[in-house]
Amino acid sequence: MILKMNNKDEKFYQYMGKVFGSRKIQNKTNDRIYDDDDKIWYISLEDDELVAFVSLCNNVIKNVYATNDVALEKLLKKVKKENIVNSSTVTNIYKEIYIKADYKLQETNNYKNFVVISE
Repeated sequence: MILKMNNKDEKFYQYMGKVFGSRKIQNKTNDRIYDDDDKIWYISLEDDELVAFVSLCNNVIKNVYATNDVALEKLLKKVKKENIVNSSTVTNIYKEIYIKADYKLQETNNYKNFVVISE
């Protein structure tokens, strides 16, 4: 199941609460995840458990995380279908999934742990 939420939605923290401040997620993604008021979250659930998410702000992808690569690919495709995604700097651990979801990787060597993607 895919949900589209923001931090004002009733069940947002039920699904996302464990993410914020998680050292496990931060260590895996090399990114800190914040529940900013202006973010839209696409959340993938399996058996009511979080398996992937993508956050956006002003058509820029801000955060990406997954424990299930197939779920993340579906989320990224849904995000692209519903939004004009501007150039976004995202964690590089999912490079292959960005490509499978038809995003373009921009050639840049400016980041050690991140990559720039676009439509």
